[in-house]
Amino acid sequence: MEEGFKFRIRLIYLFIFLFGAVLITRLFFIQVVRADYYKNEANRQYIAPAGNEFERGNIYFTRKDGQLISAATVKSGFQAVINPKTLKNAENAYQELSKIISLDKDDFLKHSQKDDIYEVLAHRLDSETAQKIKDLKIKGLDVYSENWRYYPAASLASRVLGFVGYKGDELAGRYGIERYYESVLARSFQDNFVNSFAEILADIKGVISGDTLGKGDVVLTIEPNVQSTLENNLEKVLKKYEAEMAAGIIIEPKTGKILAMAAVPNFNPNSYGENKNLNIFTNPNVESVYEMGSIMKSLTVAAAIDQGKITAETRYNDYGYVDVGGQRLNNYDGKARGNVSIQDVLNNSINTGAVFVMRQLGREKFRDYLINYGFGEKTNIDLPAEIQGLLSNVTESPREIEYATASFGQGFAVTPIEMASAFSALANGGYLMKPYVVERIKLQGIKDKEIKPEIRREVLKKETTEEVSRMLTKVFDEALMNGTYKMDHYSIATKTGTAQSVTEGEKGYQEGKYVHTFFGYAPAFDAKFLTLLILVKPQGVQYAAFSLSEPFVNITKFLLNYYEVPPDR
Repeated sequence: MEEGFKFRIRLIYLFIFLFGAVLITRLFFIQVVRADYYKNEANRQYIAPAGNEFERGNIYFTRKDGQLISAATVKSGFQAVINPKTLKNAENAYQELSKIISLDKDDFLKHSQKDDIYEVLAHRLDSETAQKIKDLKIKGLDVYSENWRYYPAASLASRVLGFVGYKGDELAGRYGIERYYESVLARSFQDNFVNSFAEILADIKGVISGDTLGKGDVVLTIEPNVQSTLENNLEKVLKKYEAEMAAGIIIEPKTGKILAMAAVPNFNPNSYGENKNLNIFTNPNVESVYEMGSIMKSLTVAAAIDQGKITAETRYNDYGYVDVGGQRLNNYDGKARGNVSIQDVLNNSINTGAVFVMRQLGREKFRDYLINYGFGEKTNIDLPAEIQGLLSNVTESPREIEYATASFGQGFAVTPIEMASAFSALANGGYLMKPYVVERIKLQGIKDKEIKPEIRREVLKKETTEEVSRMLTKVFDEALMNGTYKMDHYSIATKTGTAQSVTEGEKGYQEGKYVHTFFGYAPAFDAKFLTLLILVKPQGVQYAAFSLSEPFVNITKFLLNYYEVPPDR
């Protein structure tokens, strides 16, 4: 009986201790972590708020040193408002107010004649301007505080970030991170009035159950200087070749962490309404598919080496073409190269060689590797509207021709993120990693949620990836533009691709229209980063080696220098 009483007393003490710990944590959160927020709330007492003020969690970029850089925040300012029912002299009010802010007289008078009590004349005014309007002391004219979503870096990473816009009558995340993490970032008017005690208990419940992330800020894996370098190079190549679109991904192949992801042209989310073409808001790296061309030969060769069917020195006779099921497939230049090695197949991007390799592997095994590489499967990256590649026309076909064309990257289409993920397996020892763009979520009042690297599956033997990396390094050193870009102190593994552009909504290809692709990783045998570049329908240049080699090399040199990667040879 006495023991039971002591146990209950100890249980009560434990509960009191835990409750006190939670209460102290919450007070620290309110008084220290969110001190600036509550100071702002106090300041707003001096100028009336405009109804239910907009609030939202922050989004941050992460610099290489771990410093957080604002990518999306809430900016405060003021709006000028009139009450037509109490405004006595509209003409005089206009004359005085127009000395402070730019106004259209007809528009002002139209507002002043409306039968309501609240007409907004101007948004996003600074405090100095707001005070000047207050000092006019015109009855029926006032200023109110307001908040809005603000993107300090303007268009940087806009296709990843998305924006906040109206969804019906409510402001909500549209596209990108803003949409994907809406439940974390969104704030309601009621959130500001939640009883602290109830909020504490709610936090405890959430932590214990794990059912919800709760409210917080989002910290991206995107490195702003790397992102800027990628975008600048894409913009230059887009302009130079008057292409329809250029896109790119820079990923840590060992972890799946996205350091940069871009597509140009892009947009400024601070003024997204100026864009009439809604396609500019989507992210083609996860929402569009492309036939990738000869970069696929790297994975075809890797599959056959992995099964012990070929080596880099295996030879075959190239006649410039090959017959497959009664159809003739040619090399990109139609040339016959005679007795060549598999290394030559990659060096010279020989289509017949890729078909030869596929045949050594066999259709069923080749199909298995295509699936295992993740083609036709979503990567589950933390971005909205991801689609999966179109692989069924290959894997479900009884004809050899689909497998033959797939061996050199035609006849099936995948997303850039699928391709970058598959190539990362070549660079990291054979593992398919889950790509991600958010590294942690800063939750209010509780421990941050860290995003950890996730292995999806092993797809290649380590020995295979080392052999293919040696082959792709030779491609960069000797074959790419005749070795023009070879680096004496760094090993770089690369492959280019040029695919015919599919006619949208129809079968077949567009005459004279191509998709250029380029991927590479460095250092080749201990890859710190992998870059994938895509150029859609460039003009005046036929092959990716001529259009994308320079931007790839510029990006790679920047990365090696910026991250202070030691030479590996």
